[in-house]
Amino acid sequence: MDFNMKKLASDAGIFFTRAVQFTEEKFGQAEKTELDAHFENLLARADSTKNWTEKILRQTEVLLQPNPSARVEEFLYEKLDRKVPSRVTNGELLAQYMAEAASELGPTTPYGKTLIKVAEAEKRLGAAERDFIHTASINFLTPLRNFLEGDWKTISKERRLLQNRRLDLDACKARLKKAKAAEAKATLWNDEVDKSEQELRVAQTEFDRQAEVTRLLLEGISSTHVNHLRCLHEFVESQTTYYAQCYRHMLDLQKQLGRFPGTFVGTTEPASPPLSSTSPTTTAATMPVEPSVAGLAPPGEAALCLEEVAPPASGTRKARVLYDYEAADSSELALLADELITVYSLPGMDPDWLIGERGNKKGKVPVTYLELLS
Repeated sequence: MDFNMKKLASDAGIFFTRAVQFTEEKFGQAEKTELDAHFENLLARADSTKNWTEKILRQTEVLLQPNPSARVEEFLYEKLDRKVPSRVTNGELLAQYMAEAASELGPTTPYGKTLIKVAEAEKRLGAAERDFIHTASINFLTPLRNFLEGDWKTISKERRLLQNRRLDLDACKARLKKAKAAEAKATLWNDEVDKSEQELRVAQTEFDRQAEVTRLLLEGISSTHVNHLRCLHEFVESQTTYYAQCYRHMLDLQKQLGRFPGTFVGTTEPASPPLSSTSPTTTAATMPVEPSVAGLAPPGEAALCLEEVAPPASGTRKARVLYDYEAADSSELALLADELITVYSLPGMDPDWLIGERGNKKGKVPVTYLELLS
Protein backbone atom coordinates (compact mmCIF):
# COMPACT_ATOMS: atom_id res chain seq x y z
CA MET A 1 0.00 0.00 0.00
CA ASP A 2 2.80 2.40 0.94
CA PHE A 3 4.68 1.50 -2.25
CA ASN A 4 1.66 2.26 -4.42
CA MET A 5 1.11 5.58 -2.69
CA LYS A 6 4.74 6.53 -3.19
CA LYS A 7 4.55 5.57 -6.89
CA LEU A 8 1.42 7.65 -7.38
CA ALA A 9 3.07 10.60 -5.67
CA SER A 10 6.18 10.18 -7.84
CA ASP A 11 4.13 10.01 -11.05
CA ALA A 12 2.17 13.09 -10.02
CA GLY A 13 5.41 14.93 -9.36
CA ILE A 14 6.83 14.00 -12.78
CA PHE A 15 3.59 15.04 -14.49
CA PHE A 16 3.62 18.37 -12.66
CA THR A 17 7.28 18.99 -13.58
CA ARG A 18 6.56 18.31 -17.24
CA ALA A 19 3.52 20.56 -17.19
CA VAL A 20 5.55 23.40 -15.70
CA GLN A 21 8.33 22.92 -18.24
CA PHE A 22 5.86 22.83 -21.15
CA THR A 23 4.06 25.97 -19.95
CA GLU A 24 7.27 27.91 -19.45
CA GLU A 25 8.43 26.93 -22.94
CA LYS A 26 5.20 28.24 -24.42
CA PHE A 27 5.72 31.59 -22.69
CA GLY A 28 9.40 31.72 -23.66
CA GLN A 29 10.56 31.44 -20.05
CA ALA A 30 12.49 28.17 -20.46
CA GLU A 31 14.96 26.73 -22.90
CA LYS A 32 13.86 23.92 -25.24
CA THR A 33 16.00 21.19 -26.74
CA GLU A 34 15.54 21.35 -30.50
CA LEU A 35 15.59 18.31 -32.76
CA ASP A 36 17.92 18.28 -35.77
CA ALA A 37 16.62 19.31 -39.20
CA HIS A 38 16.56 15.74 -40.54
CA PHE A 39 14.45 14.59 -37.60
CA GLU A 40 12.02 17.49 -38.11
CA ASN A 41 11.70 16.57 -41.80
CA LEU A 42 10.91 12.98 -40.82
CA LEU A 43 8.20 14.22 -38.46
CA ALA A 44 6.68 16.48 -41.10
CA ARG A 45 6.67 13.70 -43.72
CA ALA A 46 5.06 11.29 -41.26
CA ASP A 47 2.31 13.78 -40.40
CA SER A 48 1.69 14.49 -44.07
CA THR A 49 1.50 10.76 -44.84
CA LYS A 50 -1.01 10.22 -42.06
CA ASN A 51 -3.21 13.16 -43.06
CA TRP A 52 -3.35 12.28 -46.76
CA THR A 53 -3.86 8.60 -46.05
CA GLU A 54 -6.91 9.49 -43.96
CA LYS A 55 -8.33 11.71 -46.71
CA ILE A 56 -7.72 9.15 -49.46
CA LEU A 57 -9.22 6.40 -47.32
CA ARG A 58 -12.37 8.36 -46.50
CA GLN A 59 -12.95 9.48 -50.10
CA THR A 60 -12.36 5.99 -51.47
CA GLU A 61 -14.97 4.71 -49.01
CA VAL A 62 -17.38 7.33 -50.38
CA LEU A 63 -16.56 6.24 -53.94
CA LEU A 64 -17.24 2.59 -53.20
CA GLN A 65 -20.27 3.21 -50.99
CA PRO A 66 -21.97 6.60 -51.55
CA ASN A 67 -24.68 5.87 -48.96
CA PRO A 68 -23.50 7.33 -45.60
CA SER A 69 -25.88 5.14 -43.58
CA ALA A 70 -24.49 2.03 -45.23
CA ARG A 71 -20.92 3.19 -44.48
CA VAL A 72 -21.78 3.67 -40.80
CA GLU A 73 -23.33 0.20 -40.70
CA GLU A 74 -20.24 -1.36 -42.28
CA PHE A 75 -18.01 0.52 -39.82
CA LEU A 76 -19.95 -0.85 -36.84
CA TYR A 77 -19.79 -4.40 -38.16
CA GLU A 78 -16.01 -4.08 -38.55
CA LYS A 79 -15.58 -2.73 -35.02
CA LEU A 80 -17.69 -5.60 -33.67
CA ASP A 81 -15.53 -8.01 -35.71
CA ARG A 82 -18.58 -9.35 -37.50
CA LYS A 83 -19.07 -10.12 -41.19
CA VAL A 84 -20.75 -7.33 -43.14
CA PRO A 85 -24.03 -8.65 -44.61
CA SER A 86 -24.29 -8.83 -48.40
CA ARG A 87 -26.01 -5.78 -49.84
CA VAL A 88 -27.78 -5.48 -53.22
CA THR A 89 -26.06 -2.95 -55.48
CA ASN A 90 -27.97 -0.12 -57.12
CA GLY A 91 -27.57 -1.75 -60.53
CA GLU A 92 -28.99 -5.05 -59.31
CA LEU A 93 -31.93 -3.27 -57.68
CA LEU A 94 -32.64 -1.37 -60.89
CA ALA A 95 -32.50 -4.65 -62.82
CA GLN A 96 -35.05 -6.14 -60.44
CA TYR A 97 -37.44 -3.22 -60.91
CA MET A 98 -37.10 -3.33 -64.70
CA ALA A 99 -37.76 -7.08 -64.82
CA GLU A 100 -40.85 -6.69 -62.65
CA ALA A 101 -42.07 -3.80 -64.81
CA ALA A 102 -41.63 -5.87 -67.98
CA SER A 103 -43.57 -8.73 -66.44
CA GLU A 104 -46.47 -6.45 -65.52
CA LEU A 105 -46.51 -4.27 -68.65
CA GLY A 106 -46.12 -7.15 -71.07
CA PRO A 107 -42.88 -9.04 -71.77
CA THR A 108 -43.80 -9.57 -75.45
CA THR A 109 -44.27 -5.87 -76.25
CA PRO A 110 -41.35 -3.86 -77.68
CA TYR A 111 -41.10 -1.91 -74.42
CA GLY A 112 -41.26 -5.07 -72.32
CA LYS A 113 -38.62 -6.84 -74.40
CA THR A 114 -36.33 -3.85 -74.10
CA LEU A 115 -36.86 -3.64 -70.34
CA ILE A 116 -35.86 -7.29 -70.02
CA LYS A 117 -32.68 -6.80 -72.06
CA VAL A 118 -31.69 -3.69 -70.12
CA ALA A 119 -32.46 -5.45 -66.83
CA GLU A 120 -30.11 -8.29 -67.76
CA ALA A 121 -27.36 -5.78 -68.56
CA GLU A 122 -27.92 -3.83 -65.33
CA LYS A 123 -27.72 -7.06 -63.37
CA ARG A 124 -24.35 -7.83 -64.94
CA LEU A 125 -23.21 -4.27 -64.21
CA GLY A 126 -24.28 -4.68 -60.59
CA ALA A 127 -22.34 -7.93 -60.27
CA ALA A 128 -19.25 -6.26 -61.77
CA GLU A 129 -19.62 -3.39 -59.30
CA ARG A 130 -19.85 -5.85 -56.41
CA ASP A 131 -16.62 -7.56 -57.52
CA PHE A 132 -14.88 -4.20 -57.87
CA ILE A 133 -15.94 -3.05 -54.39
CA HIS A 134 -14.77 -6.33 -52.86
CA THR A 135 -11.40 -6.27 -54.64
CA ALA A 136 -10.76 -2.58 -53.90
CA SER A 137 -11.64 -3.05 -50.23
CA ILE A 138 -9.17 -5.90 -49.80
CA ASN A 139 -6.31 -4.58 -51.93
CA PHE A 140 -6.54 -0.86 -51.16
CA LEU A 141 -8.72 0.12 -48.20
CA THR A 142 -7.51 -2.60 -45.83
CA PRO A 143 -3.77 -1.72 -46.15
CA LEU A 144 -4.55 1.98 -45.56
CA ARG A 145 -6.60 1.15 -42.46
CA ASN A 146 -3.88 -1.17 -41.19
CA PHE A 147 -1.36 1.66 -41.42
CA LEU A 148 -3.57 4.13 -39.53
CA GLU A 149 -4.67 1.64 -36.88
CA GLY A 150 -1.31 -0.13 -36.51
CA ASP A 151 1.93 1.55 -37.59
CA TRP A 152 0.68 5.09 -37.03
CA LYS A 153 -0.53 4.36 -33.48
CA THR A 154 2.90 2.93 -32.66
CA ILE A 155 4.62 6.01 -34.11
CA SER A 156 2.31 8.33 -32.16
CA LYS A 157 2.99 6.46 -28.91
CA GLU A 158 6.75 6.68 -29.34
CA ARG A 159 6.50 10.37 -30.27
CA ARG A 160 4.63 11.08 -27.04
CA LEU A 161 7.34 9.23 -25.09
CA LEU A 162 10.00 11.28 -26.89
CA GLN A 163 8.15 14.48 -25.98
CA ASN A 164 8.08 13.43 -22.32
CA ARG A 165 11.78 12.53 -22.36
CA ARG A 166 12.58 15.93 -23.86
CA LEU A 167 10.55 17.73 -21.20
CA ASP A 168 12.36 15.72 -18.50
CA LEU A 169 15.72 16.56 -20.07
CA ASP A 170 14.99 20.28 -20.26
CA ALA A 171 13.63 20.28 -16.71
CA CYS A 172 16.91 18.70 -15.52
CA LYS A 173 18.88 21.34 -17.41
CA ALA A 174 16.86 24.06 -15.72
CA ARG A 175 17.39 22.54 -12.24
CA LEU A 176 21.12 22.22 -12.84
CA LYS A 177 21.29 25.83 -13.95
CA LYS A 178 19.48 26.98 -10.80
CA ALA A 179 21.70 24.78 -8.60
CA LYS A 180 24.85 26.25 -10.08
CA ALA A 181 23.50 29.77 -9.65
CA ALA A 182 22.73 29.03 -5.98
CA GLU A 183 26.18 27.52 -5.48
CA ALA A 184 27.84 30.60 -6.93
CA LYS A 185 25.94 32.84 -4.56
CA ALA A 186 26.73 30.66 -1.53
CA THR A 187 30.38 30.32 -2.57
CA LEU A 188 30.41 26.73 -1.37
CA TRP A 189 30.01 23.28 -2.93
CA ASN A 190 26.42 22.21 -3.00
CA ASP A 191 25.36 18.55 -3.13
CA GLU A 192 22.39 19.76 -5.17
CA VAL A 193 24.72 20.37 -8.13
CA ASP A 194 25.98 16.78 -8.11
CA LYS A 195 22.44 15.47 -7.88
CA SER A 196 21.28 17.70 -10.75
CA GLU A 197 24.20 16.66 -12.93
CA GLN A 198 23.46 12.98 -12.31
CA GLU A 199 19.77 13.49 -13.16
CA LEU A 200 20.77 15.33 -16.31
CA ARG A 201 23.02 12.49 -17.48
CA VAL A 202 20.22 9.96 -16.95
CA ALA A 203 17.68 12.19 -18.71
CA GLN A 204 20.05 12.74 -21.63
CA THR A 205 20.60 8.99 -22.03
CA GLU A 206 16.88 8.26 -21.95
CA PHE A 207 16.17 11.04 -24.43
CA ASP A 208 18.85 9.85 -26.86
CA ARG A 209 17.58 6.27 -26.67
CA GLN A 210 13.97 7.33 -27.29
CA ALA A 211 15.01 9.65 -30.12
CA GLU A 212 16.72 6.76 -31.88
CA VAL A 213 13.66 4.50 -31.51
CA THR A 214 11.39 7.22 -32.86
CA ARG A 215 13.79 8.02 -35.71
CA LEU A 216 13.79 4.40 -36.88
CA LEU A 217 9.99 4.30 -36.89
CA LEU A 218 9.78 7.57 -38.83
CA GLU A 219 12.28 6.34 -41.41
CA GLY A 220 9.99 3.34 -41.89
CA ILE A 221 7.48 5.69 -43.54
CA SER A 222 9.46 5.14 -46.75
CA SER A 223 8.49 1.45 -46.64
CA THR A 224 4.91 2.53 -46.05
CA HIS A 225 5.01 4.61 -49.23
CA VAL A 226 6.31 1.62 -51.19
CA ASN A 227 3.51 -0.56 -49.83
CA HIS A 228 0.85 2.05 -50.57
CA LEU A 229 2.25 2.47 -54.10
CA ARG A 230 1.77 -1.24 -54.74
CA CYS A 231 -1.77 -1.07 -53.35
CA LEU A 232 -2.51 1.94 -55.54
CA HIS A 233 -1.46 0.01 -58.64
CA GLU A 234 -3.77 -2.85 -57.64
CA PHE A 235 -6.63 -0.39 -57.10
CA VAL A 236 -6.14 1.10 -60.57
CA GLU A 237 -6.00 -2.40 -62.07
CA SER A 238 -9.26 -3.41 -60.41
CA GLN A 239 -10.92 -0.15 -61.47
CA THR A 240 -9.73 -0.65 -65.05
CA THR A 241 -11.13 -4.18 -65.07
CA TYR A 242 -14.44 -2.93 -63.70
CA TYR A 243 -14.89 -0.20 -66.31
CA ALA A 244 -13.81 -2.56 -69.11
CA GLN A 245 -16.50 -5.01 -68.01
CA CYS A 246 -19.06 -2.20 -67.92
CA TYR A 247 -18.08 -1.13 -71.43
CA ARG A 248 -18.43 -4.67 -72.79
CA HIS A 249 -21.80 -5.17 -71.12
CA MET A 250 -23.16 -1.88 -72.47
CA LEU A 251 -21.76 -2.54 -75.95
CA ASP A 252 -23.49 -5.93 -76.00
CA LEU A 253 -26.70 -4.27 -74.84
CA GLN A 254 -26.43 -1.64 -77.56
CA LYS A 255 -26.02 -4.36 -80.18
CA GLN A 256 -29.05 -6.22 -78.89
CA LEU A 257 -31.20 -3.09 -78.84
CA GLY A 258 -30.04 -2.21 -82.34
CA ARG A 259 -31.63 -5.44 -83.63
CA PHE A 260 -35.04 -4.59 -82.22
CA PRO A 261 -37.20 -3.07 -85.01
CA GLY A 262 -38.27 0.45 -84.13
CA THR A 263 -36.18 0.58 -80.96
CA PHE A 264 -34.69 3.95 -80.09
CA VAL A 265 -31.01 3.44 -79.33
CA GLY A 266 -29.64 6.90 -78.77
CA THR A 267 -29.83 8.94 -81.96
CA THR A 268 -32.05 11.99 -82.14
CA GLU A 269 -31.01 12.71 -85.74
CA PRO A 270 -33.65 12.00 -88.40
CA ALA A 271 -32.17 9.32 -90.64
CA SER A 272 -34.12 10.30 -93.77
CA PRO A 273 -34.64 14.05 -94.03
CA PRO A 274 -35.26 15.75 -97.40
CA LEU A 275 -32.33 16.95 -99.44
CA SER A 276 -31.31 20.56 -98.99
CA SER A 277 -30.15 22.38 -102.11
CA THR A 278 -29.45 25.68 -100.38
CA SER A 279 -26.52 24.84 -98.13
CA PRO A 280 -24.04 22.06 -98.91
CA THR A 281 -22.63 22.23 -95.38
CA THR A 282 -25.87 20.94 -93.88
CA THR A 283 -25.34 17.53 -95.50
CA ALA A 284 -22.87 16.64 -92.74
CA ALA A 285 -25.77 15.95 -90.40
CA THR A 286 -28.34 14.56 -92.82
CA MET A 287 -28.83 11.47 -94.97
CA PRO A 288 -30.49 11.90 -98.40
CA VAL A 289 -33.36 9.65 -99.45
CA GLU A 290 -33.74 8.15 -102.91
CA PRO A 291 -37.18 9.03 -104.32
CA SER A 292 -38.06 5.49 -105.30
CA VAL A 293 -36.48 2.07 -105.49
CA ALA A 294 -37.89 -0.88 -107.36
CA GLY A 295 -38.52 -3.99 -105.33
CA LEU A 296 -38.92 -2.29 -101.92
CA ALA A 297 -42.35 -3.03 -100.51
CA PRO A 298 -44.13 -0.87 -97.93
CA PRO A 299 -43.04 -1.49 -94.31
CA GLY A 300 -44.40 -4.70 -92.83
CA GLU A 301 -45.50 -6.21 -96.17
CA ALA A 302 -42.30 -7.85 -97.46
CA ALA A 303 -38.64 -8.28 -96.58
CA LEU A 304 -35.95 -6.12 -98.14
CA CYS A 305 -34.53 -7.75 -101.27
CA LEU A 306 -30.87 -6.66 -101.29
CA GLU A 307 -30.19 -8.02 -104.77
CA GLU A 308 -32.74 -5.63 -106.24
CA VAL A 309 -31.56 -2.59 -104.25
CA ALA A 310 -29.29 -0.17 -106.09
CA PRO A 311 -27.62 2.88 -104.57
CA PRO A 312 -29.12 6.20 -105.58
CA ALA A 313 -27.43 8.14 -108.34
CA SER A 314 -26.69 10.92 -105.85
CA GLY A 315 -26.88 11.32 -102.14
CA THR A 316 -24.71 8.46 -100.88
CA ARG A 317 -22.55 9.18 -97.85
CA LYS A 318 -19.32 7.90 -96.38
CA ALA A 319 -19.44 6.73 -92.77
CA ARG A 320 -16.83 5.66 -90.27
CA VAL A 321 -17.69 2.62 -88.15
CA LEU A 322 -17.48 3.36 -84.41
CA TYR A 323 -17.76 -0.20 -83.01
CA ASP A 324 -17.56 -3.76 -84.25
CA TYR A 325 -20.95 -5.15 -85.21
CA GLU A 326 -21.88 -8.77 -85.83
CA ALA A 327 -24.60 -9.26 -88.42
CA ALA A 328 -27.68 -10.97 -87.00
CA ASP A 329 -28.75 -12.42 -90.37
CA SER A 330 -27.99 -12.30 -94.09
CA SER A 331 -29.82 -8.98 -94.52
CA GLU A 332 -27.31 -7.17 -92.28
CA LEU A 333 -23.72 -6.14 -92.98
CA ALA A 334 -21.06 -7.01 -90.40
CA LEU A 335 -18.88 -4.05 -89.40
CA LEU A 336 -15.37 -3.53 -88.08
CA ALA A 337 -14.44 -0.52 -86.00
CA ASP A 338 -12.71 2.36 -87.85
CA GLU A 339 -13.47 1.07 -91.37
CA LEU A 340 -15.13 3.34 -93.96
CA ILE A 341 -18.28 2.26 -95.76
CA THR A 342 -20.81 3.85 -98.14
CA VAL A 343 -24.32 4.32 -96.73
CA TYR A 344 -27.69 5.55 -97.96
CA SER A 345 -31.30 5.39 -96.93
CA LEU A 346 -34.39 4.06 -98.72
CA PRO A 347 -38.03 5.09 -98.49
CA GLY A 348 -39.90 3.14 -95.84
CA MET A 349 -36.81 1.98 -93.95
CA ASP A 350 -36.66 1.97 -90.18
CA PRO A 351 -35.05 5.33 -89.25
CA ASP A 352 -32.51 3.56 -87.02
CA TRP A 353 -31.03 1.66 -89.98
CA LEU A 354 -29.24 2.45 -93.25
CA ILE A 355 -28.06 0.43 -96.23
CA GLY A 356 -24.30 -0.03 -96.06
CA GLU A 357 -21.95 -1.11 -98.85
CA ARG A 358 -18.37 -2.31 -98.64
CA GLY A 359 -16.94 -3.58 -101.92
CA ASN A 360 -19.45 -6.04 -103.39
CA LYS A 361 -21.16 -6.62 -100.04
CA LYS A 362 -24.20 -4.73 -98.84
CA GLY A 363 -26.70 -4.96 -96.02
CA LYS A 364 -28.52 -3.11 -93.29
CA VAL A 365 -26.37 -1.36 -90.65
CA PRO A 366 -27.46 0.37 -87.38
CA VAL A 367 -27.10 4.16 -87.41
CA THR A 368 -25.77 4.25 -83.83
CA TYR A 369 -22.65 2.33 -84.89
CA LEU A 370 -21.72 4.97 -87.48
CA GLU A 371 -20.20 8.43 -87.70
CA LEU A 372 -21.62 10.05 -90.86
CA LEU A 373 -19.03 12.05 -92.77
CA SER A 374 -19.51 15.02 -95.10
